[in-house]
Amino acid sequence: MSSIITRKDAESADADEPKSKSSSANKRSAASAGAGSDVGVDAAPKKSRFDVKEKNGSSVDAMAASLSSTQIKLMMAHAQREIEERKRALSNLRDKDPLLASVPQIGMPVALATQALSKKPTPEDSDKAKKIAELQAQIRAKLTGNLANIIQQQPTAVAAAAAAAAQQQQERPKPLILDEEGRTVDKSGRAINIPTVTPTLKANIRAKKREVFQRQTTGPEGSGGNSGSTSTGQDDAIKYFDDRIALKPTVRNKRTLRFHEPGKFQQLAERMRMKSQLERLQNEISQIARKTGISSATKLALIAPKQDMPDDVPAMEWWDSVILTQDMQTVDEASGKISIRQTAISNLIEHPTQMKPPNEPLKPVYLPVFLTKKERKKLRRQNRREAWKEEQEKIRLGLVAPPEPKLRISNLMRVLGTDAVQDPTKIEAHVREQMAKRQKAHEDANNARKLTSEQKSEKKQRKLKEDTSCGVHVSVYRIRDLQDNQSKKFKVETNAKQLQMTGSVALFRDCCVVVVEGGPKQQKKYRRLMLHRIKWEEDLVKGNDGQDVANSCVLVWEGTSQRRHFGEIKFKIFPMEKMAREFFQKHQVEHYWDLAYSGAVLEASTDQQ
Repeated sequence: MSSIITRKDAESADADEPKSKSSSANKRSAASAGAGSDVGVDAAPKKSRFDVKEKNGSSVDAMAASLSSTQIKLMMAHAQREIEERKRALSNLRDKDPLLASVPQIGMPVALATQALSKKPTPEDSDKAKKIAELQAQIRAKLTGNLANIIQQQPTAVAAAAAAAAQQQQERPKPLILDEEGRTVDKSGRAINIPTVTPTLKANIRAKKREVFQRQTTGPEGSGGNSGSTSTGQDDAIKYFDDRIALKPTVRNKRTLRFHEPGKFQQLAERMRMKSQLERLQNEISQIARKTGISSATKLALIAPKQDMPDDVPAMEWWDSVILTQDMQTVDEASGKISIRQTAISNLIEHPTQMKPPNEPLKPVYLPVFLTKKERKKLRRQNRREAWKEEQEKIRLGLVAPPEPKLRISNLMRVLGTDAVQDPTKIEAHVREQMAKRQKAHEDANNARKLTSEQKSEKKQRKLKEDTSCGVHVSVYRIRDLQDNQSKKFKVETNAKQLQMTGSVALFRDCCVVVVEGGPKQQKKYRRLMLHRIKWEEDLVKGNDGQDVANSCVLVWEGTSQRRHFGEIKFKIFPMEKMAREFFQKHQVEHYWDLAYSGAVLEASTDQQ
């Protein structure tokens, strides 16, 4: 601690350099008096008696010799007391602040030494540190006993700072001195050989790393102890190795220059020219074929190729086999005609068994009789009169109480007579109450007959649903283009589902086929949708020649079928005509596609002409 105070005193001494010797002597006497009386120690400035500037050539050694042993002991006691006070202050701060308590305790001299080291040393500081170290050595030589041991146990921070500064000066790079020839020389002028470090290529570094890696993976050849583990590792690698996966090599192969063969681009150019000429020739041929009508005939021939159907007509019918002797080839020798069994022919007539046609319903269907408006009114009037007669008969027999007179404001006076004159207000209230009662009874009857939401939906479904057990009505429509028109696709699909119809929509360029299956009422509603409600002419589509033409929808065919061939209506996109025909052929209705596509081909040929 004394060394720290000495450093501060040395700095204060530099600041107070113009002052006289008398003032410094007075300060020393005041400090010694304060130390003897133990009063005002903390208030007095921390001045050292060892840090004295050299003036007029007087040395520091002479000043140190003038100090007595008593003054030195007092100074050391003062320093020890100040250290204890600072320790107590630090302990109080640690008790109050938990963050300071977590920091490890550092001695005051070490902390101040750290501050001194953090500062950048200057040549003046190093000279001062040397002088102070000499003074401390002389004082340590004069002191004996416990005080000397204390000073030895607590090395000064300033000395450590001085040593660090000297070490930094040593570690600093030496100044570079060049002679006239440009060689590096020292202070004495001798030439110095500076070793030069040659840079290593990255390729060499990678090669070295590769060798080390290979050496580690392969392992030493003579290691017998690891042979068992290596073999088991290799077995495991073989067991879990999949040769189907292509592994990248650890070393990247060097890419070499690859040159094109001479004449390669000339061949490519020649090929492109030939391709363009072929396309031009094909366009000319197709235009001529369109004008002559050969293309449409070719397409029609390709739609349904002729197939050699086997002859299903038998050589002998079943009804002929009853009367023939053997077969049609057997000839009677006498007459020279086909041999017939005469015993099988008699004067009796054989009537075949009556068979029910498959499309006939199980129950007889009667045609409904529609009455005219006049006949319906007459029938209603008769029914109501019969009901009124029955009610009157029950009243006459006493089975039912007679109803109250039906009072209204208009017939009030005629029905009640004198009673209405006596208290007209009461009678009017009674009449209005009776009118409200009748109105409520009427509304209750209507609500009782009213259908619920479930019953309404069921009734609607029942009206839409038709009996198709005896036959299914089928309609086939052809549309020029339906692929890019989302709103019309939605109408086609949604209406078919709402009408509980089945079918399919095949989307092909210039020919979209819609097939729907259902009852006669459903077909009637759907036909009106496709041919009248949807305005197909509003959309313009590209024709075969690239010009814009109006879209259209045509009814290709309608008829009946024995059963349904499709499920819920769905859209199918086909890039090729063959795939579309195979789809319909899978459902055993390829003739639908043949009819629709042939009409599209003929329509395209007429448009071009």
